[in-house]
Amino acid sequence: MVSSVTAFPAAASLRRLFPQASFVGCANICATDAFDFSHDVRPGSLFAVIHGSKVDGCQFVQDAIARGATSLLVDRPLAEVSVPQCVVSDVRSAFSRLCEALAGDPSRRLDVAGITGTNGKTTTSWLIRSLLAQSGQRCGVLGTVEYSDGINTESSTLTTPGSRSLARWLGRMHANGTRRAAIELSSHALDQRRAAGIELEAAIVTNITQDHFDYHGNFIAYREAKSHVLSLVRPGGMIALNMDDPGSWSLRELVHDSVAFVSFGLKPTADISAQVREESLGGTRFRLSIHGRTLECATTMIGRHNISNCLAAAAVGSHLCLTPEDIVAGIEQFHCVPGRLERIQCGQPFEVFVDYAHTDDALRRCLQSLRSITPGRVICVFGAGGDRDRAKRPLLGRAATLADVAIVTSDNPRSEEPQKIIDEILAGMRDSRATPVVEPDRAAAIATALHLAQPGDSVLLAGKGHETEQIIGDCKLPFDDRLVARTVLSEQWRPLLGQPRRASA
Repeated sequence: MVSSVTAFPAAASLRRLFPQASFVGCANICATDAFDFSHDVRPGSLFAVIHGSKVDGCQFVQDAIARGATSLLVDRPLAEVSVPQCVVSDVRSAFSRLCEALAGDPSRRLDVAGITGTNGKTTTSWLIRSLLAQSGQRCGVLGTVEYSDGINTESSTLTTPGSRSLARWLGRMHANGTRRAAIELSSHALDQRRAAGIELEAAIVTNITQDHFDYHGNFIAYREAKSHVLSLVRPGGMIALNMDDPGSWSLRELVHDSVAFVSFGLKPTADISAQVREESLGGTRFRLSIHGRTLECATTMIGRHNISNCLAAAAVGSHLCLTPEDIVAGIEQFHCVPGRLERIQCGQPFEVFVDYAHTDDALRRCLQSLRSITPGRVICVFGAGGDRDRAKRPLLGRAATLADVAIVTSDNPRSEEPQKIIDEILAGMRDSRATPVVEPDRAAAIATALHLAQPGDSVLLAGKGHETEQIIGDCKLPFDDRLVARTVLSEQWRPLLGQPRRASA
């Protein structure tokens, strides 16, 4: 739970916040705190009754009242309930707006950039922070890896916090003088209206491919969820879409005239574009064009997808009045996000990268990038999560055929049998030019890849990235691809007179 470092209003009038609402048992409700989980309810607070995809919040009303809830936020009057009720058409959105009001409307006092997309959200948000830091400005970040108010940082629990936590983190930023923020907005969060009560100064849609169909059902619903980010941008704000990605670009017709529109991409016709000049395992050099200004730029990041992330961040930086020189400096001093093509170096004569790529599009992009700059073979270790979108499993397998050696293993199998998941992945690899290696034990799979690697090869450990646990059944076991790789490499390779050698058996 986020600790409070800012003074919140004593009460928020629901009659004022929701003038179209009706009230049962009262003329108005003045809320001092609000919760959407009954077990969190405190005496004197409001309980928001949300109908979830699996559980109906109505089941927890009596528990919330027993814990001290003195009012309810509902979408229909509930009979046999003794406490006052505020009836609105959309409880999720109303709860988000109420949380924002109780936190002092922080998003309306900050410049918040919201980033959504299948891939690239984390890297883009960290790049935005780097660009702003280069110009001497603090920037809070809320996303997959961490929550930061610009001064203090905590490990994240969700890509996008719940409405109450989101509002309170933004409140912390405002209280400590952080005036800019970059927040990741997942498709789940947008669909569940967790951020419906906040205002954005800028929105970015990095791309829309396939992910989370287990939740959304199909691409149309997934795209619809992503499109909700556009409605959060305040008048005079900015929306940036990726001209290179059909999914992102398909939202162009939904951009309202009240906001500025910016296109970004590798296409020269984009408002913010890049011409790649040189790619290597040491990084990428490119020519950056920002609204007609052209500058040379270099980054240690590899892959054209990361150049796209740089352009997305540049769109926000430019909108926030950073100079092109500050933007280039911010890109050049940035290295990587934990678990995003993170290089593992232990003296071995080949490259090892750990990446969060867990969609077919992300895996394909990583492998294509490594393939283009690796003199030797590309070896890939990957799997697919259990109890998640089964349709993407063969797609991941198909993407992995771009590797010279593909080792199929477990990701987070959760309640599913690992071999069943692997079999569904293998269905997409029937046309592979090389027979995939199957090793359900992830640690053993990583060791296999590193023992197979020869000088000049690149090894990609894909799927888990920064994660430090593996979920098997109901257990969360300590597991970090980076730590496993370093352990294997430290045993396998030792520097000798500046030259690594294989340890003797």
